[in-house]
Amino acid sequence: MNGWTEELSRARLHVVTGKGGTGKTTVAAALALALATGGRRVLLVEVENRQGIAQLFDRAPLPYSEERIASAPGGGEVRALAVDPEAALLEYLDMFYNLGFAGRTLRKMGAIEFATTLAPGLRDVLLTGKVKECVRRAGRTGRHEYDAVVLDAPPTGRVVRFLDVTRAMADLAKVGPIKGQSDGVVKLLHSGDTAVHLVALLEEMPVRETLDAVAELDAADLRPGAVFVNRVRAPRLPARSVEAAAAGRVDTERLRTGLAAAGLEVDDEVLTGLVDQTVEHAIRVRMEEQAKGLLAEADLPTVELPELTDGVDVAALYELAEVLVGGGVR
Repeated sequence: MNGWTEELSRARLHVVTGKGGTGKTTVAAALALALATGGRRVLLVEVENRQGIAQLFDRAPLPYSEERIASAPGGGEVRALAVDPEAALLEYLDMFYNLGFAGRTLRKMGAIEFATTLAPGLRDVLLTGKVKECVRRAGRTGRHEYDAVVLDAPPTGRVVRFLDVTRAMADLAKVGPIKGQSDGVVKLLHSGDTAVHLVALLEEMPVRETLDAVAELDAADLRPGAVFVNRVRAPRLPARSVEAAAAGRVDTERLRTGLAAAGLEVDDEVLTGLVDQTVEHAIRVRMEEQAKGLLAEADLPTVELPELTDGVDVAALYELAEVLVGGGVR
């Protein structure tokens, strides 16, 4: 299955995860810009205390507030939020128990650390609870404040535990605000309003981890969204030549003749080096095709993003967003 779907366009919370090193934060940022294109308002959220969003957009570390970080084509806007668990707990205490001042006192006493140690799942409930509040928040007119929320989530190895911990907390808390909070988060994350996207590279380990994550998401009744295949490089050989070249069968004299026709005269040493590079490239192309075949087993929409040879900066994020929009993301 290829491309963005109408079903994904209806989602309001886009969770982005991936094996470490696949570029999930970059993809999350580009997705936020793509979703904001055309005049929409999008919130980009991170929860791992890495300040990855600020680094991508070349900004100072984000405070615990929703800051405008970018404009999108067509009058759209992207805001960003770095969720801090301690600040979220203080906000939670003030919202549900009117304990604003007492909460600050608790922080000084170290009670917040004690509480999250006593109930380890509480930290993730606070983080996902804040995300839920942003998704559901409405303005004075009753319209949602954000058209979409993009969450730069933990890596695939931890994402199901992070997203599904609210169900365990709901079992612990039978009544009261914590119960209501947990139930609200569970309802959102297990609904059609949420899609969990996976970022992969065309390499064996990221692909295997992506497939494992899809299986875990299915088992936890969490909806997998799209697979973003990141850093895709265009093959430089005709498809019919890949298998032969990968097996080391390169017509050296034909290569020499082709170079000469292009006005390039090379000695034997350079020619041997070019042949070696051709073989290496063909092997990589064949491995990437095999990786695509494995990813197809997930039967999910796939969106390819090109490799950025000059690195990732703000201009590159807009370039990737444009690719996503061209692929149907909206």
